[in-house]
Amino acid sequence: MKRQLFACLLALTMSCSLATAQEAQKSQLQQRAETELENHHPVTARYTYIRAYEDYFNKGQMKQGIECAAKAVDLYVKDDNYQEAFDLLRIVDQAIVGQVSDKGKQAALRYQNTKERYQLYMRFKKPGAAREQLNAMEAFAKATSDEEVKNDLLYTKAIYYYTMGQTAQGNAVFKEMADKLTASKEYGKVDEVYKTLIANGRRSNSASMVAQSYGSYMAWKDSVSAKKLADETGALKQQIAQNEASIAEKDSSLTTRQAIIIGLGILAAALAAALVLGGLVLMRYILQNRKLSKNLKLSNENNALKAKFISNISAQLQPTLEKLDSRQPEVKALADFSDHIQTLSELENSTEAVELEDTQVQPFCEKLAEQAKSLVKSGVKLAIDAPKMSVRLNREYVTHILQHLLANAAEYTPEDGTIRLEFKKRGAHKFQFLVSDTGTGIAEDQRDEVFKPFRAVRDLTQGDGLGLPICKQMALKMDGDLDLDSSYTKGARFVLDLHD
Repeated sequence: MKRQLFACLLALTMSCSLATAQEAQKSQLQQRAETELENHHPVTARYTYIRAYEDYFNKGQMKQGIECAAKAVDLYVKDDNYQEAFDLLRIVDQAIVGQVSDKGKQAALRYQNTKERYQLYMRFKKPGAAREQLNAMEAFAKATSDEEVKNDLLYTKAIYYYTMGQTAQGNAVFKEMADKLTASKEYGKVDEVYKTLIANGRRSNSASMVAQSYGSYMAWKDSVSAKKLADETGALKQQIAQNEASIAEKDSSLTTRQAIIIGLGILAAALAAALVLGGLVLMRYILQNRKLSKNLKLSNENNALKAKFISNISAQLQPTLEKLDSRQPEVKALADFSDHIQTLSELENSTEAVELEDTQVQPFCEKLAEQAKSLVKSGVKLAIDAPKMSVRLNREYVTHILQHLLANAAEYTPEDGTIRLEFKKRGAHKFQFLVSDTGTGIAEDQRDEVFKPFRAVRDLTQGDGLGLPICKQMALKMDGDLDLDSSYTKGARFVLDLHD
């Protein structure tokens, strides 16, 4: 009877192999091995299972590979090739360690392989060796977070204790497993395990095992019935609460819709009134806009006439100024002012597009720097940062702007300071010239005013303040811009943005 119970429990243990967490489609090698086994060709089937195991491991499908290796081990044992069976399990274990770096996954896979070795020792009736493998399985189960592995360990330990006649230990482990599954409300699994134990006790004609299993089963059924009733009652109450909430929500939704309809009616009336008022406002706006357009047109015409008048006066003053002594500061300042007025007027009123020409950047910048050297103070360093490349620009306007910026930098940069002329490519058709210095800089309250002409009454011998406004207009004529870099704090930096 003991042998029958041993055989029955061992068969139950082997049938409860650890299932894979994610089933993959069987490979052609595995299907071929199964076909060979069905056709009663065990040697060919065993060889093909080993090939399937190797193929799965090469693809990283470890669990399927271990299953195929276990099939091959079983076929070795049936042929009494025990050494080959243990050698294959050892090879599989080495492959797992060598190929799987994640410690948790490695432990789960080694658990599955060690269980195959444990089952062999149980089959050979070597409880001591089987116990060693069970201890190893327990260590692997602790090292993994796979709950399925941990549940399988509890079941395997219970079967071991029952097989060895250690009923008390078996009951304790089995109760731990049943309590764990019950806590997670997996009642069906616990019920199935109890029924399996009872059926195996009957098949082995073990009245004591049947009685113990049945008594434990009934006690568990009684305890879990109350839990199931509480769960069902709780679920029913939750469903009732959800239904009541749904009814309340629908009632609230109906009330809200009524309020929305009333609100929409009020809004429609308000919109109608707003449309009437908007129409009146629009008419008034149209009349005002016409008046503003007329005033703007008149203002533009006046500005054009004013620019023409100033240009004519400048042209008429020129012959007179040429007769005066240009060495007198006042005469020179007045002549320069006349030229600047004429240039600014032409720039503001010209509608002609500027012409661009290919220009080599480096020699262009070097020439400008050479011309500016005579203006800088002693010890001032004049640096150039310009690449060897060509861009399209209006050479006249850009030369005028950069010469003026360099002259200003030379005037305001003290001895031993630095003036830098740089060129930077900013896109496929965008580039910049930058002129920076380490001079006194420009006061923050004056930065927005430096490009505005006639912003203050000043002594013309100290400059007319039209240099930067003229440079700004030239930049705009080239579809570019000239600005002061407010982030530069070591002096002043002007940025000329252009397109080619």
